[in-house]
Amino acid sequence: MIKLFKQIMKFGFVGFLCFFIDYGIMVFLTEVFDINYLMSSGISYSISTVVNYILSVTIVFETDKKKNRFKEFVVFVVLSLIGLGVNEVCMKIGVEWIGLHYMIVKIGATAVVMVYNFITRKIFIEKKAE
Repeated sequence: MIKLFKQIMKFGFVGFLCFFIDYGIMVFLTEVFDINYLMSSGISYSISTVVNYILSVTIVFETDKKKNRFKEFVVFVVLSLIGLGVNEVCMKIGVEWIGLHYMIVKIGATAVVMVYNFITRKIFIEKKAE
């Protein structure tokens, strides 16, 4: 249980860092370059996903060193693309249906995707106990 708690704390730290990368790039692209919030949210999410993968396999999850890193990254990307879909649906619903500001909706969308990410990465990325 302590190992899981420590892992959740590390995941939280990585997630917190990647959130600021994601959020900062999204706001920058939307406010400075006038890119649509859905497009800028997708771009920023993609960039933070790469950073998240690197930190997840080095800091958070104990991965199988014998595993093909390319295949592992592909699985990570597929899971992240599903997460991106969840993120985009949350953004669309929050902004266009509910009428909230995109910056506020992004915080809630991130919380939803963070739970999804931890569970799926724990299942598909972490090394299975032998």
